[in-house]
Amino acid sequence: MDGTDKRRARHVVVLAHPDPDSFNATIARAYCDAVIAFGQEASVRDLYAMGFDPRLKNSERPDKRGTKLATDVRAELDALSGSDVIALVYPIWFGMPPAILKGYIDRVVGAGVTPQQVQHRAAEGPLTAGHMVSITTSGAPEEWLHEQGQIQSLRELATLYLFRAFSMHSADYLHIGGIVEDLPKDIIEGHLSDVRAKAGAICERIAVERYGALPKPTIYDGS
Repeated sequence: MDGTDKRRARHVVVLAHPDPDSFNATIARAYCDAVIAFGQEASVRDLYAMGFDPRLKNSERPDKRGTKLATDVRAELDALSGSDVIALVYPIWFGMPPAILKGYIDRVVGAGVTPQQVQHRAAEGPLTAGHMVSITTSGAPEEWLHEQGQIQSLRELATLYLFRAFSMHSADYLHIGGIVEDLPKDIIEGHLSDVRAKAGAICERIAVERYGALPKPTIYDGS
């Protein structure tokens, strides 16, 4: 045996949009298709379709004794267990991720993790030592969001913080602005091409990690 990991790399896409026909849902499918075409595995956790409850229960708070994880949280932890990549796909609403995604981070990603563990970089969870990519959309043009400092704020809040807290191998970010009704097909396909390229780059990184030199932890700039 050569000691390399023979199992196929696995990506879990967490989709946070209420419309199953939304552009965000199309992004999730395009990402999965690109991953599968590369020879790796991909699955989608559609939070709205699942009816995921974003409300953190008092019994789930990690700073309380006798913390008990609910059945739905355990099911999500099982779904994320052993994954190499988690891809968060969501729209920007009023400058923030949808509440259902924030609840998923609170209840699932941060399950059992205390503030002290985060501060000491000792947190362990479904993202630990893995890779993450956030793919976001907005109705406003990307240039306008940059002027407001919105893109940088989201990278810090929803990407870099988790990257550091869970000692991840890499964190990536892609934003697609100007998503409005009746976009021309060539514009839509251009955006989806960017998504597929991002997925392919992450797949290549995983392949290098498995069968070549291990890259140092990296935070990408979204380009």
